Order: sequence, then structure tokens, then C-alpha cells
Amino acid sequence: MNILHLPWLELAIAIALIGSPFISRLRNPNQAYQWGLVFMGLSFACASLAWLAFSMGVTPEMLRRWSFQPSLFGRQVLGMDELSAPLIPSIALLHLLAAMATSRNHMRRFSFSWSLAAEAIRLATFSCKEPWTLIGLLAVSTVFPYVELLHRGRPTRLYVIHMALFVGLLVLGWSLVGGAIPSKAPAAWWATLPLLAAILIRCGTVPAHCWLTDWFEHASLGIALLYVAPLTGVYAAVRLLMPIAPDSILTLVGLFALVSAVYAAGMATIQTEARRFFAHLFLSHASLVLIGLELNTDISLTGSLCLWFSVILSLGGFGLTLRALEARFGRLSLNHYHGLYEHSPTLAVCFLLTGLASVGFPCTIGFISTELLVDGAVEASSYVGIAVITTAALNGIAVMRAYFLLFTGTRHMSTVSLGIGLRERIAVLTLSLLILAGGLYPQPGVTSRERAAEEILFERRFGQPAPAQASHGKPSKPDVVAQPLSVSTWMPRAIVDMPPDPNSRAR
Repeated sequence: MNILHLPWLELAIAIALIGSPFISRLRNPNQAYQWGLVFMGLSFACASLAWLAFSMGVTPEMLRRWSFQPSLFGRQVLGMDELSAPLIPSIALLHLLAAMATSRNHMRRFSFSWSLAAEAIRLATFSCKEPWTLIGLLAVSTVFPYVELLHRGRPTRLYVIHMALFVGLLVLGWSLVGGAIPSKAPAAWWATLPLLAAILIRCGTVPAHCWLTDWFEHASLGIALLYVAPLTGVYAAVRLLMPIAPDSILTLVGLFALVSAVYAAGMATIQTEARRFFAHLFLSHASLVLIGLELNTDISLTGSLCLWFSVILSLGGFGLTLRALEARFGRLSLNHYHGLYEHSPTLAVCFLLTGLASVGFPCTIGFISTELLVDGAVEASSYVGIAVITTAALNGIAVMRAYFLLFTGTRHMSTVSLGIGLRERIAVLTLSLLILAGGLYPQPGVTSRERAAEEILFERRFGQPAPAQASHGKPSKPDVVAQPLSVSTWMPRAIVDMPPDPNSRAR
């Protein structure tokens, strides 16, 4: 028996599900921490083996012999494809590193039991392609943040209103489009409007962004980061909206995302609290991913998927660094200089590295993804390209401003050591190494994301999944070449009527 033929993906989800009730019975925080790391480490190892098996060409037919899905569901419900294969182990890794970096004074506030249960739901969500099952998992995933807010005694009304709208609109929208696998013809525009609204709410685009900033304000930073970092709303857009939505709906998504990206980047530069700065920085990057998806071309979609993976690693590490700072200094203000570099130089370096990686600094994982996204945006419209470049520049200014305010400008006096601990050092350095490795050797990641983009475009153009053999090699190009969406529905008439640039090159 080949060890890669075991159902590692199902084992990763099962381990997280088993660990959650087990840890809930432990009253000692140290024991809960140790067992939490064991279960999360095992889940990450299984998720990594599942990704390795997929990369080595193991097909679902090879896994069916040992899979227990047919006995539970009567068919294969969960599985990997080119889109989800690298996302699943990265989500498991983020959970493991967030738990590992939890300081002793935060162990009572970080629920390892709820974190394992949420991890199992997220892994199942990113493994699912069946619409109704995916909608059910998305609905269940909204429960854990609500419990977190209740447990901390924080207001829940704003979160409940937005998530209730999100789930209700998802159900209504998929009911209107027939609740079945999409046919070759796109659904009617009015039927996909509820799906559009649901995804915009879940992604936190303007004007439905207030729940996300409120969530970062009231939840513990570790739980808040784990809930939003995987970009679950973007995954719902790829699985539910893109295969069936007409071009006019995707144009609306791009318009809302473009406005949100520029707005959030501008807001990030003027925030006076570190948490709200991070919330707007994250919102801006999530909107950039949506822009690339909805431009609907090979290069923009590849850049968007690369940026998606980059956001999980770079902003995940950025958030963990900010969390480590809060564990030592409490809630951080951006109204004055703190001068923390002398006490925590490792955190300062990781803060700067992960922050710059998120805005596409050279030799980091975000560089190639930002380059591809800008190229695709300029190809679709020079004005969209200018907006994307402006967003990246504003985000870079916001990151450097936060760095100077937190780590320079004065001397911070303290009578106790405030240096980084071993567990936190392992967590942030692991993400830093991945960020640098992805920037110095980006070709494997870009190739994987290119194949995923071609599968998505194939399904959109022909209304059916890409051939199975396309999963582990470069799929053959469809007869119909994907064209960028028309911007005439939301660009000024004078801009649309401008003559084409004779020096521009056609792809």
C-alpha cells in the first residue's frame, strides 16, 4: 500500500474534530495548550500529506478504497483540486502557529477547543465544491465568532445582523439559480444578485465593512485573525458566483472591490489604533484579491490567486507579530511614538518583513503576485491599473507609518525583559522563512496558481469542471479565450470611447 493513498485530508479534519471535545474537558490551561498543539500539529501534518499526495498525482479514485466518505455520505463530498490544494495546509499551519504563539497570560482567553472546531470547519469548507454543502459549512462557520463575542461579553448585534444577511442571501441566491450544478448558460442577472450581496458582505467590502472593523475591535486578536485570514468569502465567490454569474454581475463585484481597496488603504494610513489599522489593511488586500478574480483573464486571475496565498502568509504573520506586541504592551495606539525596537528587535524585523511582503516588496512572496495583478489590471483598463497601484502605494505608506510609530522615535523604559519568547520566535520566523522562500523561488507557486486559474476559467466558459488530467499538468487551452470584462458599465463614456493605444500589446 502506498502511504499517499490514505485519506489524509479526511484525517486532518477528523483529528481537529476529535481534539475539540477532548480539550474542552481539560481544566488546566497548560494541559489544554500542550494537547492543543498536539492535535493542531497532527492536523497540519495530515493536511500537508494530502497536499503532497495531490501534487504527486494521486487521484480521487486511488483514495476511494480507504476513504470513509462513501460510508458516511454515500459519495465523495470533500476533496482537493488545484485551487484548494495549497490553501488547506496553509490554513492548518496558521492555526498551529497562532496556538504556538499564544503567550501564557493569554492562554485562558484563547480557546483551543473552539479553535480546533473552527479549524475542522474551515478545512472542510475549503475542501468542498458542492454548493448546498458549502453553504451549510459557511453558515456553521459564522457561529464560532458569535460564541467568542458572547464569551468575552462584547456586543454582538452588528455581527449578527451582517452574518444573518450573509447566510440568508446565500440560501436565497442559490435557490433562485436552481440549486443545481450550473448549466453552460450563465444564470439570469437578477437571480445572482443575492449571491453578489452575500459575498460582498462576507468579504467586508464598502459599505458592508463595519462588521469587520468591529470584529477586530472586540474579539481576541488571534481568533479574529484566524476567522478572516483564509478569505472564506473569496472562496465562496469562486465556487458559487463565478461559474454562473453574467459579466455584468462580475463587473459590479469588481467596482465594489475597487472602491473598497482604495478606501480601506486610505483609511489605514490615518488610523490611530493598531487593531483598526490592521483591519483596514486586511480589508484592502481582500478587495484586491476580488478585483483580480473579477477581471476574468488568465493573468489577472493567476495574480489574484497568488495574492490570496500571499495574504494568508504575510498578513497572517503580520497579525501574529502585532498580537505578540499586544501581549507585552497592551492595546497599541498610533498617536505617538513608542520606541519598542530596543526591547523587541526580532518583532520589529518580523513586523517590517511581513508588512512589506503584503504590499509586494521585492524578494518576498507578495512581489510576484502584486506584479501579476497590476499587469492584469492594466491590461483590462489603465484606470483600474492606476487604482490598484495607488492602493498598493497607500498600503505601503500605512505599513511604514505604523512601523515608525511603534518601534522608533523615543526610548521605552521597562524594568522587565520584553524580548520575544521561543514559541513566538518559532511561529513568526516560520512564516518569515516561507515569505522569503516564496519570493526568491516563486515559480512552483505561480505554476500551481496558473493551473488553478485555467480550471476556473474553463468551468466558467464551458459550464463544467476541467478534465481530470488537467489537475496535475498544464491543461489544454479552451477554444474560447477568456476576455476581460467590459468596463463600459461603470467607466465614464469619454474614457470608454478613447482610441486604443497603438503601442499596447495584445495577449
